[in-house]
Amino acid sequence: MLDKLEAIKARFEDLGVALTNPEIISDNRKFGQLSKEYRSLEKIVDAYRDYRKVLDEVEFYHEALNGSDEEMRELAKEELPLAEERKQKMESSIRQMLIPKDPQDEKNAILEIRAGTGGDEASLFAGDLVRMYLKYCERKGWKTAMLSENEGTVGGYKEVQIEVIGDDVYGTLKFESGVHRVQRVPDTEASGRVHTSAATVAVMPEAEEVDFELKESDVKMETARSGGAGGQNVNKVETKVLLTHIPTGTVVMCQTERSQLGNREKAMNMLRTKLYEEQVRKQEEEIARHRKSLVSTGDRSAKIRTYNFPQGRVTDHRIGLTLYNLQEVLDGHIDEFIEALQFAENAEKMARQN
Repeated sequence: MLDKLEAIKARFEDLGVALTNPEIISDNRKFGQLSKEYRSLEKIVDAYRDYRKVLDEVEFYHEALNGSDEEMRELAKEELPLAEERKQKMESSIRQMLIPKDPQDEKNAILEIRAGTGGDEASLFAGDLVRMYLKYCERKGWKTAMLSENEGTVGGYKEVQIEVIGDDVYGTLKFESGVHRVQRVPDTEASGRVHTSAATVAVMPEAEEVDFELKESDVKMETARSGGAGGQNVNKVETKVLLTHIPTGTVVMCQTERSQLGNREKAMNMLRTKLYEEQVRKQEEEIARHRKSLVSTGDRSAKIRTYNFPQGRVTDHRIGLTLYNLQEVLDGHIDEFIEALQFAENAEKMARQN
């Protein structure tokens, strides 16, 4: 581990020198890449420096124990166990830092929520999930923007796409991908029976232009008048944009902006993200097999998490974690689930490394 940390420290120092080079400073893209790498290594290097100090302490106390100074020996007997404990804690923390990160983790994300089986109740539950994630993102200080929405007949949503912008968004939300199941007495159920329905959540890393080359010649654009309330503009101007990626047949639609140009830009970003996500999926199928939070069908039986209203509990089936704070979870307090899932993934990565 020390050799690896020394190599990281050397790379960190090289980057520090490179970032003062006028040629690199003038190249925005190169400067941005190196700055990002520098910041990512800084935490490890700082931890390594503290760890070296503790190693020196441990070595000093060992020498004192074998020395002739009685006072120093007594001090070493008291301080060595504490220093050894600090050393073990630091080693554990540094090993966590050295676990290879998914290169997509730092990206923004597109959050897609769809009603699954369960009719109107599934749409209402999809609406609950939308609210839960929006509240969670707000607490994290992330920015959100509704890209597209298809409302249910009695409320909620049949389908929603939300753009989430912030630090480590994909790395945090990726564990939410999968089928979410709800068990409750619906407002639409007269007899008061507990009803089970489901919604699917898909979290995709948002693609940047540098990640995927989307040729204009491969995209067919169609326009239409936007639906919904919007005044005279909606009735007279075709602002709704439908884009088709000709080589793959992938289709996206956007009608949230007031201008055709604005909708086209957002739709191009959505299309780029979908195509890029497919590319990532093909390249990383091995990694994907290890992640148990992929979306399957919207069937109730294939679930990652259950929200049980009669008992006020939420259970994540991947890690067997049950919490009895259903309302808090629906108010966006999903940190405990996400942290436990991140810990489980890191433990799995460490086991594979060993």
